[in-house]
Amino acid sequence: MIGPDGKIMLRKPQFWASDVEAITVITLILLILGTINVFSSSFIIADADYGSPYFFLRRHLINAALGLVCFAICFRIDYHKWRGMMPIVLIFTLICLVAVLIVGPSVNGARRWLPLVVFQFQPAEMAKLVSIMMAAAYLSVQIFREREIQIFNPQMGFIFAMFVLTEQEPDMGTACIILGIPILMMVVVGLETRKLYTMGFTLIAGVIFMLIRQPYRMERIKVTFDPWSDAQNIGYQTVQSLSAIGSGELTGMGLGVGVSKYDYLPEAHTDFAFAIFCQENGFLGAIFVFLLFAALAVYSARVANKAMDAYGQVLSMGIMLLIVGQAIANLLMVGGILPVVGVPLPFISYGGTSLIITLSAMGILVNIGRQGDKAQQLREEEELEEAEAQVPDDPYQGLRLIKK
Repeated sequence: MIGPDGKIMLRKPQFWASDVEAITVITLILLILGTINVFSSSFIIADADYGSPYFFLRRHLINAALGLVCFAICFRIDYHKWRGMMPIVLIFTLICLVAVLIVGPSVNGARRWLPLVVFQFQPAEMAKLVSIMMAAAYLSVQIFREREIQIFNPQMGFIFAMFVLTEQEPDMGTACIILGIPILMMVVVGLETRKLYTMGFTLIAGVIFMLIRQPYRMERIKVTFDPWSDAQNIGYQTVQSLSAIGSGELTGMGLGVGVSKYDYLPEAHTDFAFAIFCQENGFLGAIFVFLLFAALAVYSARVANKAMDAYGQVLSMGIMLLIVGQAIANLLMVGGILPVVGVPLPFISYGGTSLIITLSAMGILVNIGRQGDKAQQLREEEELEEAEAQVPDDPYQGLRLIKK
């Protein structure tokens, strides 16, 4: 490549052909690891409760196939079109969130799923992605028009409505993601200091209200500091999770050999799937998963940096916060640092709607990256044409002028 000064510039060798390729490969690796872990952590309870060790694996494979189809569709659709479809998507999501409170089956005292013909649909998972897309649409307009970001705006009003409906299920962990990621996006984009204080006081008041409304949440927070103080009740899951992680040691017990899934650790294939993964794959396996999510965050940030407009930048940043943020929250929960909030680990935990929405979000991210690469390539070609135009056709022209 010829630079603006007419000198030849050599590209540095790269491990990946592009950021899009890196994100796609990392996504597939995590999906494969999750599929193996779902089967390994669920075949005991599947055989005991449903008469087939492959019950959850079959469902997971169906959901993975649907998710890959959604990934391919979102990869092909120009991400700008989602902004125009947001009113329809928002109305559909709100209707589903209301419907699940009315007709959704009660499971362990919660109504979170709508029974469909093929699988159970969880509207709150869809609300996560919808909230991010709405926040990105608002923030990008404010950036383009150089206006101040307002905490209270119509988009945040709809996001708050989805938060309230999800909390009523109840599903506090998902509700916090629905509201928390857009707020974090506003902070990252650039919120004035005085508005940060206002938001902080509002959030503190909201947390206090939620704790007073449901006292068991305060008990979970207390037990987090010392789960062994109530190891047979509220702290049971955390104690069993830490025991599973510790028993994995360096290299793990071996795939399928972990013992905590034998009715010791509740939700072994969903919220606490990573504890089983650590028990069977050890510290080295856990580090590998950490590195995959860290790499995903880095390449997602690169996509955001190269996006062709503010909407693409903010949307890709929101998707990165959604995927990596959920991963961090789940890892901290499984490690006993955060209370048990019911946040799944993307790709690794079993969950139909969660997996489909996650793969859809990755498809949108890849589309942003692909369009960003095209825009950057176009800019480089224009710079190359300008540089070539500055180079004289006759290389001896300057010398002859000097002789004259």
